[in-house]
Amino acid sequence: MESLDLVVIGAGWFGLAAAKTYHQLHPDKSLAILEASSTPGGVWAKHRLYPGLKSNNMLGTYEYPDFPLDSETFGVKPGEHIPGTVLHDYLTKYAEKFGIMDKIGCNRKVTTAEHQEGAEGGWILTVQSTAEGASDEKKILARKLILATGLTSEAFLPDFKGQDTFGVPLFHTKDFKQHADTLESAKTVTVFGGTKSSFDAVYAYASKGIKVNWVIRETGHGPIWIAPPYVTPLKKWLEKLVHTRMLTWFSPCIWGEADGYVATRRFYHGSAVGRAITNAFWSVLGNDVLALNRYDAHPETRKLKPWSEAMFTASSFSILTYPTDIFELVREGTVKVHIADITHLSHRTVHLSDGAALETDAMVCATGWKHLPPLTFLPAGIDRDLGIPHTPSNEPLFTAEMVQRADEEILSRFPRLKQQPVQNKNLKPLLESDGVTTKDQINPSTPLTPYTLYRFMVPPTASLLAQRDIAFAGVLMNFSVPLMAHAQALWISAYFDGKLSASVIPRSLSDPTTVGNDEKEGKTVEELRYETVLHARFGKWRYPAGYGTRFPDFVFDALPYVDLLVGDLGLEIYRKGGGWVAEATQAYGPGDYRGLVEEWRGKHLV
Repeated sequence: MESLDLVVIGAGWFGLAAAKTYHQLHPDKSLAILEASSTPGGVWAKHRLYPGLKSNNMLGTYEYPDFPLDSETFGVKPGEHIPGTVLHDYLTKYAEKFGIMDKIGCNRKVTTAEHQEGAEGGWILTVQSTAEGASDEKKILARKLILATGLTSEAFLPDFKGQDTFGVPLFHTKDFKQHADTLESAKTVTVFGGTKSSFDAVYAYASKGIKVNWVIRETGHGPIWIAPPYVTPLKKWLEKLVHTRMLTWFSPCIWGEADGYVATRRFYHGSAVGRAITNAFWSVLGNDVLALNRYDAHPETRKLKPWSEAMFTASSFSILTYPTDIFELVREGTVKVHIADITHLSHRTVHLSDGAALETDAMVCATGWKHLPPLTFLPAGIDRDLGIPHTPSNEPLFTAEMVQRADEEILSRFPRLKQQPVQNKNLKPLLESDGVTTKDQINPSTPLTPYTLYRFMVPPTASLLAQRDIAFAGVLMNFSVPLMAHAQALWISAYFDGKLSASVIPRSLSDPTTVGNDEKEGKTVEELRYETVLHARFGKWRYPAGYGTRFPDFVFDALPYVDLLVGDLGLEIYRKGGGWVAEATQAYGPGDYRGLVEEWRGKHLV
C-alpha cells in the first residue's frame, strides 16, 4: 500500500493552495492531490465552464496573493469580470509554477477515509478511478489528510413527479456545458431557482433571444440580492467595500475583535447610538441596490426583489456580471417570472402551483449543492468527533448548556440579532414540496448538525487535535475565496507542524483542563470547544437569510477572519503601512498578503 506524508482531496482554490503551501514548506515530504474530475480547477474545471461563465469578482480581487492574475499574461482588462476559461488557465499555471502539477491525480475519487488508531494516526483512503471505462481501486495511507472538496462540488438535483415522461433535457446548472447545444436548439426554456446560477442561465438563454420561463418557489427563500459592481451613493467597488476595515465594523461579528478595534466594535453594536448608525449603513446599502436595479419600474422585475434584508444575507449577495442589462430582458418580455412551486412535469411541460402549464424545450435547475463531504469517514460515528454534519445522537458533541451559553453571549454582545427577520411565512424545504422527491441518500432537508470545526478547519475533539492528522479547507462561503484559501493553507500547515502557540492550540490535549505548558496563558480544550460552538452558532443568528445554520457563510466578516488566522500565526495583521487612516479606509486585497508564507518561514524554519 502506498504511503504518503500528505494527501489533499480536491484540486480547486483551497486544495491547490493547501498543497502548494505544504510543499513550499516541506519540499522533501511526499504529497498527492486527488481530484475526482478530469481536470483541476474545482468550480473552474473544464467540464463546468458553460458558455458565458464569469467570476463575480473583477480583475485584481480574485487571485492568490503570491501569483498575480495580470492583464499581460491572462488578457483580462481592469474593470472586467474574469472569464471561467481564464480562471481555469490561471489555476493550472499556479500549480505549474509552484511545482505541484505533477502531483495532481485526476479522475481519482476518494470513497472512504478510515482513521488509524494509535499515536501516529493517519488515514487509509479507498480511491477509485472515475475515468471512462476504468474500474480500478486502490488503498493509500495518508499520514495527514486535507479535505478540500468545498461546498459546491456535488450538485443536488431532485426528482420531479412525472419527469420520466418529460422528454426534454432536465439538468443542474453544474452540467450546463454538457447541454450547451440547447442554447442553439431551444425556442423556450424553463429555469428553476433564484440563485446566481439561475441568473446566469436565464441570461445565457434570453440574451440569445430564447424565451425563458423563470420559476422561483413561492415557498422558498426568494430571489437573491444581486448588485452592480459599484454600490452606495459613493459608487464604491463592492468587492473592495467588503474588505475595507472601517466598513467591516458595521457587521456584528463574533470573531470581529481579532482586528484589535475592540472599543470601536463595541460602540457600533453595544450602544443604542452605534446600532442606529449601523442600521443606517445597511439601509443605505440595501436601498441603493434596489434603486440601481429599478425593480419597481416594471411588474415583472418587481417579482425579482429580494425577500430578505440585506444585513442578514451572506455569500448569496451576488454581483451582476453581464455585458448587457439582464433586467431589460425581463422588462421586454423575453423572460417571464413565475413565483410558484412546481407540482409535476408532463411531456415537454412544467406544471406550477398557480395552474400555469409551461411548454418547454429544456429545464435548467439551480437547486443547490450537497454540503456534506463527498466521502464516508470510518469508523462509523467518527463524523461526530470530526465536527462535520451528522445525525444528532444521544451523546452530542456539545452540551445543551454550552450551546445555550453561546447563544446568550451572541445576543448579549449583538442585541440587533434578537430581531430576526421573517423572510417567508410559507417557507419550507424544497423536498417538502408536493412536486419533488429524491432517490439520493444525501437529502439537503435532513436535520443534521452543522459544521462545527475549530477555526472552521479542524476537529474540536482532544484526541484528533492531539494527532493533528486531518484538516478541512474551504468549508465556508464568501467573496474572498483566494485570500481565504491562502490564509487557511498556511494555518493548516502550521497546525500539522505543531507550531501554533498554546493560546491557539493547547499543548496538552489529554486533560481538557490543562493549560499550555510553554506559555503562562494557554488555551484549554474546553475553551477551544466553546469557541468552536460560539462561532458555529453565530452563523445561525447572523445569517438566517444565508446558509449560516449549516456552515460558515459570510461576506463583511471575511477580513476579520483573515485577521484571526494571521494573528494565530503570530504575523502582522495590520499590513497597510500608512497609519490608522490607511488601515481603516484602504481596501485590503491579495497584494497585502504577498510574502505571508515567507514571513512565516522566516520565523519558523521547518
